[in-house]
Amino acid sequence: MANGILLVLSGPNLNLLGERQPEVYGHDTLDDHLAVVEAAAAAQGLDVEHVQSNHEGELVDAVHGARGRCSAILVNLGALTHYAWSVHDALAAFEGPVVEVHLSTPAAREPWRHTSVVAPVADGTIAGLGAEGYRLAVEAVATLLAR
Repeated sequence: MANGILLVLSGPNLNLLGERQPEVYGHDTLDDHLAVVEAAAAAQGLDVEHVQSNHEGELVDAVHGARGRCSAILVNLGALTHYAWSVHDALAAFEGPVVEVHLSTPAAREPWRHTSVVAPVADGTIAGLGAEGYRLAVEAVATLLAR
């Protein structure tokens, strides 16, 4: 497996961060969050690749493409978190660490958001901390890779 590449997956509507429901997701854009990831990853010696898609199949393809090439995956599937079993299955076939991150706290929101199909195949989940969650997720990835 190629070392040092962190794939960041961003699901549907995350391209609208900063505009869509800022009272829930904050005013930072996806680019702002990626800047946090890139700075934290660089400090850990990791390169970052990013895929954002509003289409489940494209995210599955990105996970398949990461197999044997990327060291770890940081994933925020947005609403797909709660029902994208195809992404679950793809992540289950990935050999490296997977860390799930959410800007808000899904467990404190609508009942349909309380279940994550990613959690069973993730090494950990960080939720509710905004951009800080992305930084912490990168640190978690680095810790898991060092094991």
